[in-house]
Amino acid sequence: MSLDHATTRFLQEMAAAGGAPLHESTPEEARTVSAALSEMYGKGPDVERVEEVIIPAEDGASFPARLLVPSESPRGVIVYYHGGGWVLGTIDEFDTLGRELAARTGCAVVLVGYRLAPEHRYPTAARDAYAALLWSAARLPGLPIVVAGDSAGGNLAAVVTQRARDEGGPAIALQVLVYPATDCDLDNASYRDPENQLLLTRDTMVWFWDHYVPDPAQRTNPDASPLRAADLSGLPPAVVLTAEHDVLRDEGEAYAERLRQAGVPVEFKRFEGQMHIFFTMVNVLPASADALVMVAAAVERSVT
Repeated sequence: MSLDHATTRFLQEMAAAGGAPLHESTPEEARTVSAALSEMYGKGPDVERVEEVIIPAEDGASFPARLLVPSESPRGVIVYYHGGGWVLGTIDEFDTLGRELAARTGCAVVLVGYRLAPEHRYPTAARDAYAALLWSAARLPGLPIVVAGDSAGGNLAAVVTQRARDEGGPAIALQVLVYPATDCDLDNASYRDPENQLLLTRDTMVWFWDHYVPDPAQRTNPDASPLRAADLSGLPPAVVLTAEHDVLRDEGEAYAERLRQAGVPVEFKRFEGQMHIFFTMVNVLPASADALVMVAAAVERSVT
C-alpha cells in the first residue's frame, strides 16, 4: 500500500526544507540533521529517577549511558541500542522513546551511547553493546533483561543476543528488533525498490556501511551481519518489526524467518504504509504509537 497520510505530509515538509542527502554529507553534518529531527519528538513521560552513567568498554575506554527508572521497583530492564547507521544518534535524541518504553512497561531503560563510526569503526559498536549488557545485568541484578534496538541498534541487539548465547552471558528474556540491519547485502529486492528510497535510501546505507565496516571482507562476520550466523538456535524469543517502505525490510524479515526455522519463538509484524524510522518518531507519526503498544505488550509478557 502507499505511504500513510502522516508520513507523506512529513516527507513533503522535509523536502520543502531542503538540505543535502545524508550520503552527500559529512558525518558531522548528518549528525546535526539527526539532532534537529529529534527535537520534533517532544519530552517523554516523567520517570522516578534518571542517572547519567559511564560504562567501561572492552578496550579500556568508556562510553555513556542513561538509566531511566520508572519506579523504585522496576519489573525488568530494557537495554536499548539506538539507530543511526552506527554513525548517527545520541542518548538525548532517543530520550523520548526511552521514557515511553519505561512508562509503558514498568521497566528500567538503559539508553546506550555506544561509540560511533567513523571515529570508532567496527567492531567497536558491537563490543560496546555487549559491555552495556554486562553492565546492566550487574547494575540491576535479578531483573529480567530485554535487549532492544532500531535499525543499526537492532543489528546490535541481535549481535548481543548471539554473543550472550555463545559466551554464557547474561540471560536475555526477549530481543526486540525494530527494522534491524541484519545483512551487508545491499542488492536485495527491498534495497532496489524505487518506492523504498525515502528518508533512508540504498545510497545512505552504502554510506553507513562504508563508515562502519569499510573492509568488505569483514562485513560478512556475524557480529556485523547477524543474518550470516551459522546457527540461530537457542536464542531468546524475538519481536521483529519491519516497515513496508524500507530498504531494510527484506533482511529484517529474513532474520525473523531464520529465527523461526531455528525454533526461536517470534512475534512479527510488517507495518504497512510505513517507512524507516517511523518507530522512533514518537508524537510525530501515529504508527509509532501502534508499534509501541505492540512492543510494550511483548515486553510485559516476557518480564512477568
